[in-house]
Amino acid sequence: MYDLIVIGGGVNGTGIARDAAMRGYRTLLVEKRDFAAGSSGANSGMIHGGVRYLRYDRSVTEMACIDSGYIQRIAPHLLFRIPFLFPLRAEDPADPSLQERFLRYGVEVYLGLYDVYQPHKRGKQSAVLSAEEAYDLEPALARDLIGAISFDEWGIDPFRLCAANAVSAKAHGATLRTYAQVTGFLRGEAGRVEGVTLRDEATGAEEAHRARAVVLACGPWSPKVAKLAGVEVKIRPGKGVHLTLDRRVSNYGVICKTVDGRDIFVMPHEQTSIVGTTDDDFYGDPDHLQVTEDEVAYLWEAATRSVPSVRHARILRAWAGVRPTMYEYGKLEDALSREHAIAHHDADGASGLISLVGGKLASYRIMSEEVVDAVERVLGEQHRPCRTHLEPLPGGDAFPDVPELAGRYRLPQVTVERIAYRHGALAASICELADREPHLRTPICRCEQVIAAELAWSIRHEEGRRLLDLRRRNRLAMGPCQGTDCAAAAAAVLAREAELAPAQQRRELADLLQMRWKGKRAVLDGEGLAQEELSRSIHLGAGALGEAPLAERAPKAGATGQPTKADEDAA
Repeated sequence: MYDLIVIGGGVNGTGIARDAAMRGYRTLLVEKRDFAAGSSGANSGMIHGGVRYLRYDRSVTEMACIDSGYIQRIAPHLLFRIPFLFPLRAEDPADPSLQERFLRYGVEVYLGLYDVYQPHKRGKQSAVLSAEEAYDLEPALARDLIGAISFDEWGIDPFRLCAANAVSAKAHGATLRTYAQVTGFLRGEAGRVEGVTLRDEATGAEEAHRARAVVLACGPWSPKVAKLAGVEVKIRPGKGVHLTLDRRVSNYGVICKTVDGRDIFVMPHEQTSIVGTTDDDFYGDPDHLQVTEDEVAYLWEAATRSVPSVRHARILRAWAGVRPTMYEYGKLEDALSREHAIAHHDADGASGLISLVGGKLASYRIMSEEVVDAVERVLGEQHRPCRTHLEPLPGGDAFPDVPELAGRYRLPQVTVERIAYRHGALAASICELADREPHLRTPICRCEQVIAAELAWSIRHEEGRRLLDLRRRNRLAMGPCQGTDCAAAAAAVLAREAELAPAQQRRELADLLQMRWKGKRAVLDGEGLAQEELSRSIHLGAGALGEAPLAERAPKAGATGQPTKADEDAA
């Protein structure tokens, strides 16, 4: 018997589970795939205030900035500053029109208002730049500027953020169940929700688990799961598409204007650059997302118009996610609120069931706190204070001395730097593991500087059960090679750690490559197409993977399974 069952392993679900477990509540987290396998792993990868929401949702901006400051406190190793430039353009820079001069003044005032919230997230104040100063900072900008304004944001690895919350929840006593799909709800007196039934995707076994309260934190899947309880959860899903480029085209994020007047961005993110994002109503199944060539062309046109040198970069993949935006009728997608709502379903005959919709990645921690506060009221428990803003996430208590670690364990400093970014203080334990088991010193992914010890650590300590899980934990196959160089070596590490049969190992590798194909099919041309042909020849031909069927079921702990469409497309 649990106090709380949380359905959904995204950032909100893992955040709620962590908060509840830290308050001493017996908690079960259920996720049908892996942590951050859906919308939480398909966002822009920023803990930002949302400068555009100032127009109609100032409270959202304020809350996101405040929570960004707390996230920096508990996971400082995962965040990195991204300075942005907002270019101010004119048809004739030598003689700008009155409208163009007025727009410059308006943007200056607008970003000046954003400065009010920057101290909450340790952001630098905006700065008004001349065209010459903007070109000095970023020479690649199109030559139509009359000036620019800088402002500050923060980037993060959302996959690592979710995994860290889940690991912390488990350390505080929560039970984690990935690859377990909810199939129904247990009902008690007067229809009260008293638990869930689920299917273990590894064994196919049906299970029942009881709890005093159940929380839906399923993002765009919430309406579908709520129907199992006879409850309507209404959202207005929005599809967002991003492109990943093979290099950092700038050290600044640049705001770009699309053909229909929307603002998008090109920004550096870890070892790559991201172009995004679209915002379109989505009426389909979030398990079946696809990126179209038109969506790619829409983003690419805006990016190359503002930063022409982007044309020299190669698009590695296109990926999409669905925003679980709160329902409003009659507004354009960009104008929809990023507020969140917590709903009790007593009036629907489903007391004991709570749902969370809306919100932003940057506000996940405070939303989780509000949900657990609501759970306490349902349980009739005396309030226990939240501590998620005070206790660091795993690895967040200190940043290691990278040169010292590299020297002590005889590892390349660049490798230790990337491990330290992903794992913080736990990098010392991973280096020690490599030293204790020398076969784990083997380099696996040179693009992202992943060694076998890091993969083994994720399998042993971070619920990594599949090759796809290791991609999310460690950015495996997310660099320029897209798995061509590293996928087979990583599958061998997984097979050794999980004691997989050769056929299972081949299926894992085939599943990862198939998922990578889904991300590349809308963008392949030129060198990218040649690389894909090489990869296919290596793996399907020499590796005999053409004979390896996709696995029919998700894995047991440490075994194999089949990726869902959401796995494939969110990547």
